[in-house]
Amino acid sequence: MRRLQWLAVILVIVSWFAESCQHTPFNFGELLISENCSPDTAYFVNEAFPIINSNCAMSGCHDAITHEEGVNLSSWDAIMNSDVVKPGNANGSKLIEVLTESGEEAMPPDGPLSSEQIDVLKLWINQGALNNECLDGNCDTTSVHFGSTIDPLINIYCEGCHSGSSPSGGINLTTYSNIADFAASGQLLGAVEHSAGYEPMPPGSSLTNCKTDQIRIWIENGYPND
Repeated sequence: MRRLQWLAVILVIVSWFAESCQHTPFNFGELLISENCSPDTAYFVNEAFPIINSNCAMSGCHDAITHEEGVNLSSWDAIMNSDVVKPGNANGSKLIEVLTESGEEAMPPDGPLSSEQIDVLKLWINQGALNNECLDGNCDTTSVHFGSTIDPLINIYCEGCHSGSSPSGGINLTTYSNIADFAASGQLLGAVEHSAGYEPMPPGSSLTNCKTDQIRIWIENGYPND
């Protein structure tokens, strides 16, 4: 009898260890939405994901279908379950490691992210890698400038596809001159407004109305380099 009791105890312990060793997928519930955007906060939907989506989660790389080396970066859940991010520890995260690597290990393969893009990702991770978004409630369309408004916007939402040695569509948007030429042609506004006859940008999503208005206002003002 006592032997059976000990056997039952052992089975319970083994079962407990087996369950504790299983990887539990991240699922932290609903998206965290803020009405206003804080300049001290990095938001996943607004900033971090556009960088990841246009530089990493592409076909043939780390999208949901290809997921090279088992790494799927096509959504917040997928990113967290790929174990490349350690919330609160950017320097200890595999994502930052490969983005700042040199040589054959460097990612993306077409060229490195800008320091500004990497800083956004680091801040997002160090702040907990939250699934968060802000609604541009405090977005400013009264003072739109290239240096403080348009260039950062292009950097986050466009340069991932439109930079490097083989930019998408042959369109490089890494300099003021190139951006201004693209704006003058009508293609920039047509793309971000998802107008008929234009390739919609960013791919798979739209800018907020306010960000689109900022681009339109800058173009209407003659796309100055200010």
